[in-house]
Amino acid sequence: MRILVCISNVPDTTSKITFSNDNTVFNSNGIQYIINPYDEIALSKAVELAEGGKGTVTVINVGDASTEPTIRKALAIGADDAVRINSQPRDAWFVANQIANYAKEQNFDLILTGRESIDYNGAQVAALLGELLNLPSVSIAKKLDIQDNNATIDREIEGGKEVLTVSLPVVVGTAEGVAEPKIPNMRGIMGARTKPLQVIEPITVNELSSISKFESPAPRGAVKLVEDVDQLVQLLHSEAKVI
Repeated sequence: MRILVCISNVPDTTSKITFSNDNTVFNSNGIQYIINPYDEIALSKAVELAEGGKGTVTVINVGDASTEPTIRKALAIGADDAVRINSQPRDAWFVANQIANYAKEQNFDLILTGRESIDYNGAQVAALLGELLNLPSVSIAKKLDIQDNNATIDREIEGGKEVLTVSLPVVVGTAEGVAEPKIPNMRGIMGARTKPLQVIEPITVNELSSISKFESPAPRGAVKLVEDVDQLVQLLHSEAKVI
């Protein structure tokens, strides 16, 4: 089984986020980058499925040379090889087109993405890939099992869960529960240095959207401590005006 895992390079959640040029440009100075956590779940599942000679795992990233440490970590976790599409990831439409252009001639049996990236939270790439490659796609997968040529997928829906059986090839957007993220060991880290990393140039994609401005969340308000229930009720009535 040949598996393709799409990984994004995202800021560590502990990084302080700022913007420049009148809040129109993300300021990457001093930012520590990591594999998108949902993509790391997808990668861990792919490595699990391929263990024991059952398959191969290729990771793909759309990004410039600065993303290569993240790609090497994915190789250390257990991917066999990697592809970097040499371009800034403009938006989900751009990213999906770049990945689909590479994948369409490669005959992958399974394409995994995270449910969303933790920086933009768009949750679009898996569905766009399915459409561009004319493959079924299932998002927010909480469990994934492969048996013969079929994938059984548990996914979240409003008010419960849905269990689907889909013939391979398929695109799956993974969420928590699909696999436990793997920690690279020393052997994996050393081996990642020599695993193949192919760099290819991007195709031209029509620009359908652009970012006009970023805004930081409003600062949290001050906390007011109350002494008893009567004071709490009075404040909810007179200040919060919720009762």
